[in-house]
Amino acid sequence: MAVESRFVVIRQGVEVETFMDKKAADEYDKMLDMADSLSEMFEQAPVELSESVREELSVYLAQNREDVLIALQAKKAKAVVNKAAKNIDTTKVSEPPAIEKVKKAKVANAKASGKAKVEKS
Repeated sequence: MAVESRFVVIRQGVEVETFMDKKAADEYDKMLDMADSLSEMFEQAPVELSESVREELSVYLAQNREDVLIALQAKKAKAVVNKAAKNIDTTKVSEPPAIEKVKKAKVANAKASGKAKVEKS
């Protein structure tokens, strides 16, 4: 016999969505709360929106709240990391042969002239 836990989001006595994970259910419930708040705000707005458009717009904005916060400049956008650059192993990257030769020549000249310090370029 298997035991299964389910988390149900209920709105106004109606089962809206069922989740297997409490965190997902809580996030969905929070998103619906935000959508309700946005819908109330749009109801007071000077522009006239039908109830269905107001509801769709509210849910869309609540689902994309991170992008909305960035658009409102309430939050900074995350830096986009290039996947190709992320996979480069910088410990194995060597300088081009011409630069290596120049550095070796400087070291050899410094040793020959008795200089203790070599300037880095």
